[in-house]
Amino acid sequence: MKITLFYHSILSDWNHGNAHFLRGIVRELEERGHQVQVYEPENGWSLQNLVEGYGEEKLEELQQYYPGISTNFYTLETLDLDDVLRETDLVLVHEWNEHDLVKRISEHRAGTDHYKLIFHDTHHRAVTEREAMSKYDLTHYDGVLAFGQVIRDLYLQEGWTSKAWTWHEAADTSVFYPHETEEKEGDLIWIGNWGDEERTAELHEFLINPVKELGLKAKIYGVRYPGHARLALAEAGIEYGGWLPNYKAAEEFAKYKVTVHVPRRPYVEALPGIPTIRPFEAMACGIPLISSPWEDAENLFTPGKDFLVARTGEEMKQQLQTILNQPGKAKEVADHGLQTILSRHTCAHRVDELEKVCEELGIGKPKIYLTQTEQALHEK
Repeated sequence: MKITLFYHSILSDWNHGNAHFLRGIVRELEERGHQVQVYEPENGWSLQNLVEGYGEEKLEELQQYYPGISTNFYTLETLDLDDVLRETDLVLVHEWNEHDLVKRISEHRAGTDHYKLIFHDTHHRAVTEREAMSKYDLTHYDGVLAFGQVIRDLYLQEGWTSKAWTWHEAADTSVFYPHETEEKEGDLIWIGNWGDEERTAELHEFLINPVKELGLKAKIYGVRYPGHARLALAEAGIEYGGWLPNYKAAEEFAKYKVTVHVPRRPYVEALPGIPTIRPFEAMACGIPLISSPWEDAENLFTPGKDFLVARTGEEMKQQLQTILNQPGKAKEVADHGLQTILSRHTCAHRVDELEKVCEELGIGKPKIYLTQTEQALHEK
């Protein structure tokens, strides 16, 4: 198929966690022979922050991890949809786009049948900012991909779309995989942004305080940490590493013995079943994971085996001690989580799901991959 994707950015993951998954999807689609073109707004704020803070050389570094990754810049004033969407079979429009763009593509779809148009939502705003999300004009979209069942159901209940599918994020295992290191540099690593005060209390209870009370050697990466947050890290003896390019996360995970997952409050309270991208990536890297509470309503994982669960800050301390003091248990948890990712939650699995959606919409033909024995029998 020829596929056109409208993203906020594929080049920058500065405060843009969706880039992690979207890059992996593009790579997997291209490896299967699909023609993929990505469009992102000129002067998008994530890319601007990346370049202003770290320089153009970071875009060159990205090519080392995603050879050939490319994008097309547009402005709403000059975007020619007739030209861009000529001969396209499938168009995906990510939720982090301007309302005007979403509407213009909807209106363009009304005048043609040669492609299918899908809206892709990977955020909690459908629940937490329902009025703003209701203003997206999805009138002529053929459906919605939602990164959790609760979001999918909401689109249908609100009448924002007549078709919707659950499409969870997943690990890009071409970048997120176990890296071997001879010696660990510390005990605990955490990669994540502060979170717009959506999890401040939780970060203190499940991350900062346990590290401080156990005297662990820890490092935290992320952006948008206010002054009070950096002060709390310093008082706990935690090194703050600032922004980390997402493609380097696997290398950093390998230097530490354990990581934790602290979901933002909207996901815990209103979005059961949506873990966000970080746990997928951590488990894919083979590092033991301990999570503060969230409800795995869609049975993506096996809590207690793929990762340990800490319901309180005191339990987090106990679980950290278990992982740090029992290498056998640490390896057991890490191995189980990794195997679950490899068997169910890679970008390849998600592209399988997307191709089934396309088949349902009447576009694309699913490829049948045969083993050598099956191929020989087929040829006979």
